[in-house]
Amino acid sequence: MTRQTNGGGLVVKHCRWRFSKSVVATVVIQLLLGSVSAWAQDAPADPNAREKAHLDISGFAMFDSGYDFNQNDPNWFDTMRPSKLPAFKDQFGKDGRFYAGVRQSRLGFNGYVPTPLGELKTIFEFELFGTGVDAGQTTFRLRHAWGQLGRFGAGQYWTTFGDTDVYPNQLEYWGPNGIIWYRNVQFRFTAWEKGDSNLMIAAERPGASADQGVYADRIELQGVKPRNPMPDITGHFRLSGKGGHIQVAGLYRRIQWDDLNATPARDLSGHANGWGFNASSHVNLSKHVLRLQAVYGHGVENYMNDAPVDVGIQNNFSNAKTPILGKALPALGLTAFLDLNWSKKFTSTIGYSRVDIDTTDGQAATAFKSGQYALTNILFYPVKNVMLGPEFQWGYRDNKKGWHVPDYRVQFSAKYNFNFKVGG
Repeated sequence: MTRQTNGGGLVVKHCRWRFSKSVVATVVIQLLLGSVSAWAQDAPADPNAREKAHLDISGFAMFDSGYDFNQNDPNWFDTMRPSKLPAFKDQFGKDGRFYAGVRQSRLGFNGYVPTPLGELKTIFEFELFGTGVDAGQTTFRLRHAWGQLGRFGAGQYWTTFGDTDVYPNQLEYWGPNGIIWYRNVQFRFTAWEKGDSNLMIAAERPGASADQGVYADRIELQGVKPRNPMPDITGHFRLSGKGGHIQVAGLYRRIQWDDLNATPARDLSGHANGWGFNASSHVNLSKHVLRLQAVYGHGVENYMNDAPVDVGIQNNFSNAKTPILGKALPALGLTAFLDLNWSKKFTSTIGYSRVDIDTTDGQAATAFKSGQYALTNILFYPVKNVMLGPEFQWGYRDNKKGWHVPDYRVQFSAKYNFNFKVGG
């Protein structure tokens, strides 16, 4: 195999070496093309592959600005998350705040390499929306690190329990609170596939959160530690056609905790079985699209887009050895959105979502019980790959007892897409 080496020019001026910007850009592009070309030549030939090895580079730069008429957690200033609305009056200060940012901006690399076993597909994608310890920051956040060959895939990707096609065409980043919206580390097997119809099963990374409620400051709970004895098992069956698709999905998980300070008289160890069912669909209505989802389960909150904890404390005072228990919290999520495609230049979206959680008697009065979410927008596409427009958003929080609060905000965004193919 021979490889062509492409060189670039150097400019000499006053005895100093200086790179021309246009030459440097040309050299970088040629090196990328040469590397992918060599990659393609090194890969074994696949007679069924439609294309040679290539790399897709895509993403967008996105500007968001808006005005929140009420208040929410400042770490989530540019989202409408009902669980992040105040749990009591003026928890986050006074109402009325302007915000702006570019945290939705994204960059992704999709690789395709023919092999004797089929096409090897890889995805590496990140965005600038900080969460966790980086909540509220503009910082790199991994979205996908995924590889797939034939029926097998492994890495971080959308959970098999969810359905990305129910997500509406909207500006607000976090999205409807009642949908399953989760990227998880997993090993996935596609048992059957025909077009966009498929049957999948996956072993996914476990993880759950708990609310210690009114007993959070008790010393007896300091020795209780979580443990995940098995992966979460997820799967779905999907049927697609010209009119849209329907999908049903399931989840089973084992949630366990151990009392490291247990005594013969007191042991707070325990476990809970988490499970859930999810039914979703998108329906093509001429040029418009209806997106629907209903999910119900116990202890599945971390898979949902905006539900706080999976396990709550429940009183069990009749048992002196185990006076409190952990209970997998029942949760219901509903979502209905309509994407209206008026023309090539204008679209709109309108819809509603909610989450309802059955809280326990050991949780505090300020515990999140239910949240509602709705929005509408009108978006303008002046040229290809450019979108801008306003959006009105509404959220509502209900606590376990005695508190509920609405939130209203207006957002304006501008989005600039790009997509390049290298090689192939």
